[in-house]
Amino acid sequence: MPVFIQSKTPYQGDVTPSALNTETTVIEITNQTDDCIVEGYISLRNLASGDTVVITEYIKVDGVNYDVYAQVTYSGAQTEPVVRFHAKTLITTGGRSNDYKITIKQTAGTLRSFPYSFLKELMGTI
Repeated sequence: MPVFIQSKTPYQGDVTPSALNTETTVIEITNQTDDCIVEGYISLRNLASGDTVVITEYIKVDGVNYDVYAQVTYSGAQTEPVVRFHAKTLITTGGRSNDYKITIKQTAGTLRSFPYSFLKELMGTI
């Protein structure tokens, strides 16, 4: 069965943690009506010496509970500041969807703003 991209939804903006050691959601995709693909970027260009952030990527494999897919800590100014999130296919079956979430938590330094850009592509069938 041929598959096509039925619709595209961009998620773009800046996220600033409200306090140190507070996990802040960058994007969260929930309750999809059909399978979709999500991918994107976060820029850490604003990190400076003394700053540390933790980026966590979550997915609901069972459609109920978030599990950590990946977690990475970045410290100080970054010579290559763009963090790439490769395409993830979120499956919807039996009334459950593989929800997806990315968070950022600044654990040290001066609170910074982080630009992000993600794209969700909802699949359809011909």
